[in-house]
Amino acid sequence: MTDRSSDGPLRDLFRRRGGRVAALETPDADARQREKLRSSVGDTLALKQALQERLLDEIDRQAAGGETEERVVEFARQFIEDVLVSEELPLNERERRRLADELVDETVGLGPLAPLMSDPAVSDILVNRPDQVFIERFGRLEETDVRFRDENHILRVIERIAARVGRRIDPAHPMVDLRLPDGSRVNATVPPASPDGPTLSIRRFGRRRLRREDLLRLGSISEEMVEVLDAVVRGRRNILVSGGTGAGKSTLLGALAEAIPATERIVTIEDTLELILDQRHWVRMETRPPNVEGRGEVTARGLVINSLRMRPDRIIVGEVRGPEALDMLQAMNTGHDGSLCTLHANSPRDALARLETMVLMAGLELPSRAIREQMVSAVDLIVHVRRFEDGVRRVESVTEVVGMEGSTALLEELFRFERQDVADGRVRGRFVATGIVPRFWPELARRGIELSTDVFRKDKTHRG
Repeated sequence: MTDRSSDGPLRDLFRRRGGRVAALETPDADARQREKLRSSVGDTLALKQALQERLLDEIDRQAAGGETEERVVEFARQFIEDVLVSEELPLNERERRRLADELVDETVGLGPLAPLMSDPAVSDILVNRPDQVFIERFGRLEETDVRFRDENHILRVIERIAARVGRRIDPAHPMVDLRLPDGSRVNATVPPASPDGPTLSIRRFGRRRLRREDLLRLGSISEEMVEVLDAVVRGRRNILVSGGTGAGKSTLLGALAEAIPATERIVTIEDTLELILDQRHWVRMETRPPNVEGRGEVTARGLVINSLRMRPDRIIVGEVRGPEALDMLQAMNTGHDGSLCTLHANSPRDALARLETMVLMAGLELPSRAIREQMVSAVDLIVHVRRFEDGVRRVESVTEVVGMEGSTALLEELFRFERQDVADGRVRGRFVATGIVPRFWPELARRGIELSTDVFRKDKTHRG
C-alpha cells in the first residue's frame, strides 16, 4: 500500500494544538455541544450518540469518504481520546476504552451488532426494526435487547457494509446481497422494497465446519447412513441434497465431500462462498450480480459451463436455482460423475419437480418426458434434510432415483427418520433402514468399494 502519512484530509486532523486534535477547534465544538456531552454522561447511550454524531460530522466534512478504513479507525480513536480529555468527562480508564471500542464499531463496523457477531453460537442475525433484532442460536430464534436508535442508524450500518465491497443500496437499488470479510452472507433491503423501513439479515458461517463426527454426535445422521453415503461418494454416484432454508444443506454437502479422494480435482460453484473442504486440489468459483450499469454479471450457468473446461474430477454446485440445472444435468450425464449439488425443496419428489422447472428456465423447448429421463439418468441419490422444531437439523430421508414408469420418476427410500414424540423440548425418533438395497450397489462393488448389505436391514436403527 502506498504510504500517505504526509497527505490526506484525515492526516491534517492529526496535527496537534496543545495536545488536542485540530478537529476539536472547529466551530462544531462549541459550548452547546460541550453541554450536550456533559449532560449525557449519566446516560451511556446518549453519551455515545452525542460523541458519534460529532465524530461522523468531522469524518464526513474532512475525509469525504476518501480515506481507507484503517485511517478512519486511527482518526476515530484519537478523536475520542482527545474529546474525553478536553471535555473532562468523568469516566474511568476502563469506561473510556469500552466507549472508544463501541464508537469505532459504530463508525466503521456493524455498530450495535458487533457483540452478536463475536458470539460463535449465533448463526443468524435478523434486524426487522430499530427495536426488533432477532438471532438464531443453537437452531432457535430469540429476540435480543440490541437496539438501533432509529431507521437511519440501520441504514448507515447497511451503507457501510455495502461500501466495503463497492456496492450501493438506495431507493433505485433497494436490495443487495453481499459478503462480509469473515465470509458471512448479508442481505439488506430499504424502501420501497421494504416499505416499513430498512431490514438486515446476516447468515454467519463458523470458522470450522461441522464434520461427519459432529453430525453423528448431534444426532443429525446415523452411522449406517454415513457408511452408505461415504461409499456412494467414493463410488462416484451423483447426489442431490435437498431441504428448506436453513435445513443444513451446505453443512451436509461439506460433510459428504470429506469422502472425495485427495487425488481428485474439485471445482465448487456458489452464489456466496460457504463451503469449506479438506482437499488441497480445490478451485472455488462465485457468481456476481451486475453492477449499477448492468454489466459484469457472472452467472451460475456461465460458471458451470466454464468449469467443464477446467478438467474437474468433481463439480459441486452450492445451490442450483436456475437454468444452470440443465448444464449440471448434462455434465452428470457426460462423464462428470460423482457430482454433488443442493437445492431448495420440501421432499425428494419435490426436489425433482423443482429441478425440472429450473431446466425449463434455460429456454429450450424440451418435452417434460425428455427432461425427466435426463434427470433420472443423472441423479442417483437424493438426501433430504430438515430442521425440526427443536432446532436440530436431521437427515429425514435418503432416497434412490431408480428409473421411470411411464412419465413418472420412480423413487425408493433407503433410510428415513421416524419421529416418535417430543420430550423436554427435543424431538425424539430413530433412523430406520427400509430394507431396500440400492440398484447401483453391485456397481460400487465392481469399483472395489466393499460394504455389507447388512446396513440396509430393517432391524438396523439408530436413535436420533
